Parts: sequence; structure tokens; C-alpha cells
Amino acid sequence: MRIRDYLNIGWDQLKRRKVVTAMCTIGIAIGSAAIIVALSLGESAQQYAQEQVNSFLKIDEITITNEANTSQDSSSSDSDRGIITKQKLDIIAQLPHVKAVGTYKSIGNFGFSVDETKEGRLELTATNLESLEAFDNKFKQGGISEQENTVVLSYGAMMGLMDQEAMEARDKQIRANPNDEALWEQFREMDKIVTPLYQKQLKLKVDVTQDLNNPKIVEIPLRVVGVLAKPSGVSDNQVSWMKDAYISHALADQITDLMKAARPGTELTPELSAEFNKAVVKVDDIKNVETLDKTIKKLRLTPQNNLHQQDRLAEQFAIVRTVALGVGLFVLFIASISIVVAMTMSTYQRRRQIGIMKVLGANLAQIRNMFIVESALLGLVGGVFGILFSYWVVWGINALLMATEGGDQSILFISTWILGVGIFFAVLTGILSGIYPAISASRTDALTAIKRD
Repeated sequence: MRIRDYLNIGWDQLKRRKVVTAMCTIGIAIGSAAIIVALSLGESAQQYAQEQVNSFLKIDEITITNEANTSQDSSSSDSDRGIITKQKLDIIAQLPHVKAVGTYKSIGNFGFSVDETKEGRLELTATNLESLEAFDNKFKQGGISEQENTVVLSYGAMMGLMDQEAMEARDKQIRANPNDEALWEQFREMDKIVTPLYQKQLKLKVDVTQDLNNPKIVEIPLRVVGVLAKPSGVSDNQVSWMKDAYISHALADQITDLMKAARPGTELTPELSAEFNKAVVKVDDIKNVETLDKTIKKLRLTPQNNLHQQDRLAEQFAIVRTVALGVGLFVLFIASISIVVAMTMSTYQRRRQIGIMKVLGANLAQIRNMFIVESALLGLVGGVFGILFSYWVVWGINALLMATEGGDQSILFISTWILGVGIFFAVLTGILSGIYPAISASRTDALTAIKRD
């Protein structure tokens, strides 16, 4: 017989035994859906965790710290080992798979005033401003500018600004009630209040005091040309402590020169003296990080990356996927028992048909193939319904997560390869479950079966 004949006979038998077919199909559908949903949960959770880890640890970035060589017996050829220079950064920027190179120099923590009354503080960092967006920073307002004396603020830098009178009143209440939790909670809520600063002029306060008995503050006007969006997945409490502000290296040099001039004969801190404190390299793909890391080391620099975090995640979720697959296979094993029972009953009910086929010349292999194809079709039907059921389950989980978390994006997804795995195990379950009934059917004695019926 041809394959088409086997399929026609098998499909006709499935339609004849609707109740048995439905019961077996439900079992296989639940088993294959369990495998699909479990694998989807594992893959979706791994991708979500990687995105969250990457948003904080930046797995696709390489950080280069500035480490000056201070050993006395260093040779002149090693004098620049560990030191970040513009020449080295230019070489790195030309390397394959490098998307961007960001340079950073910490200037310090400075107070500022705005609108003549409100005051706050900024953690000032010098950087090449054009690289901000390349490092996953999104602008809520504005952008970078080529104008002088401009600054880009983080979202948290606009939170918690107060006038001098409010600050004094707050300090007075804290001193009077240091253990009042309700009061502290009220102040924490005040720290979350946002003061719009876009396109406003800040007055940066630089301490140029030479005589401690005569403090002197110089105010440098800075125009806010951009405000970064609030980082995703970070609470307002955490954001309120992130007072970062970014200026150009040229402006940073002016500020440090002003501070140095105010203290003649006094050396600046190593952070302020260095050209760059650190550099960060954005890589186009995580798989290229390790190769690029080794190349950067050849430039006598000290790169660091977080690939070990990805490896640890992969190991953890490999265990999750294995457990999930085991659960699905167990459900399919239970479903296979029902198929064996159903096919065995079918063999008994169709013994006369088998006897007639043998008398007409059907061999043992054809009898076995007929039952195996029938059970494989049963597995295929169950697998198809399992796919539909798994999509319904994933849709329900996503709807529940979006309702409880307040998000608008689905977290769980089903990859194409997972659907293939679900169908494979469903059909395999059908075939394996049909082997025993097929062998039993092929051993039926033709004459005995005909005489009894």
C-alpha cells in the first residue's frame, strides 16, 4: 500500500471512533501544550532577565578604567600601560564591531540654583556628549548642542529641588523628630517632586575659596539643552538619588582650571588630573565582546566586561528548561497510556478486518504500518490542538501580567522552534504508543478471527 492509502485508512478510523479520538487528542494536546508553554516560559524568562541584566550591567559594553603605572622600576616602554589616551581610543573606535566609544571624567558634586530660589546638587561628569544616545540613553526632552556652557541632565536631577527656606524648615523638623517615620516618608515623597528644567539656565556653584575665613563661590551659567528619560524598571525612590549631569570635556577643563587656579601649589585629585577616568566601548553584538576585549588588552589597557553574568544566567535557565521539558514529557507519557489502551481496543474490535486483509494478501509489515500511521495521525492532531491551546495559555498569562504590572508589552512569546518541538513530541508519542497495538494486530490469526466473527 502507498502512504496515501495508510493515511486514508487511519483518518477514516479516527473519524469512526470520535469519543476515543477526542479523549486521546485531549491528552496529547495537554502534554504538547505543557512542553510548548514550559519551554516558552523558560526562553521568555531568560530573554527578559538578559534584557534587565543588560540594562543595568550592560553586557554588550566593555569598560576601560584608567590605571596609571606607579611602579618605580617601570621601563619607559611601559610608561603608558593602563593609561587611557586619545590615541588609543581612536584606534579602538576603528576596530570591527565597535558601535561607539564613550569617554568619562568625574568632575565632582556641585550645588546649583535655578529660578533664583530653588537649589539642588549635581554629580557632574564630562563626556563626549554625542555618544550619550549610543549608550542606550534616551532623551525625554531636547538633545545635545554645540553651544558653549550647556548641560544634559538625568531625570533624577530635576527631582527634589527646594528653596533655602524650605530646606531650613526641613532640617529643623528632622532634628526635632529624627525617629518619626511618617515625617521621613513625607520628605521622601517631596524628593520625588519634579521641577521642569529644560531650556532653563542653571547657576553652577564652584568653590574657589582660597581663605577658609573668606569663602568664595563662583557661579557658572549652564543652559539645560537636554533631559534624559527616566530609566525603565527603576523606581522613583531610586531615580531621585540619580543626580547625574553631563557636560563637554572642554567645559570640564574650564571648571578644573578655575578650581586649580583658586589653589595655587595644590595638586588636583588623580580623577581631576587625568584626561579620562574611564572609557566605555559599545559592542554591536554580545558574541563579539570577548574577542574585542582581548584586542583592547593588546593596547596596554585594562578592559572589563560582564559576560560571566550572561553565562550564569544561561546555566540557571538551562536547568529551568530541562525541568519544564521533563514535566511536559511526563504529561505526554500519561497521554500515551490512553493511546495504547485505545489502539489495543481498536485492534480487538477490528480483528475481522485484519483477518480479511491477511487472506487478501496483506503482509505483517502492512498491518503494523496501518496502525502506526493511525496512531501517528492521532499524535499529529493532538499536537495541532496543543499549539492552539498553548497560544491561548500564553495569551492569558500575558494579559494577566499586563493587568497586574500595568505594562503594555507582552513578556511571554512562543518561538517557531518551540512549536516544532511540541509537534515532534506529540507525533513521537503517538508512534511509540502505537507500536505495541501494531505488533499485536499483525500477530492476529486470520482464519481464527474470521471464524469467531
